[in-house]
Amino acid sequence: MSFVALSVAGAVGAVFRYVITGWIQSRHQSGYPVGTLVVNLTGSLGLGLVLGFDSFESVGALAAIGFLGGFTTFSTWMIEALGMGLASLRAALNLALSLLGGVLAALAGFMLTS
Repeated sequence: MSFVALSVAGAVGAVFRYVITGWIQSRHQSGYPVGTLVVNLTGSLGLGLVLGFDSFESVGALAAIGFLGGFTTFSTWMIEALGMGLASLRAALNLALSLLGGVLAALAGFMLTS
């Protein structure tokens, strides 16, 4: 796999994340980071799908490591939790929904394709 192709896929994933997160968040005035949650859950589902289909070989690795790696965001998820007040119920809900939802989405994607 080419480092250039992997870099391009990661950059495209990051742009998609930025656009999709902003679009979703602009429609939810609650202050809850719905955009990040949706991006991370769909990215987890995508990783599960790729693993079930391809086990991270060739195109699957490019999709999983490059695009989906750039698309999902651990750091934004953490900063948003800190911004909500790490000890708050909202932050705990955000962390739990994303973590549990991400694992279940990845499992669902894997089960659908394996």
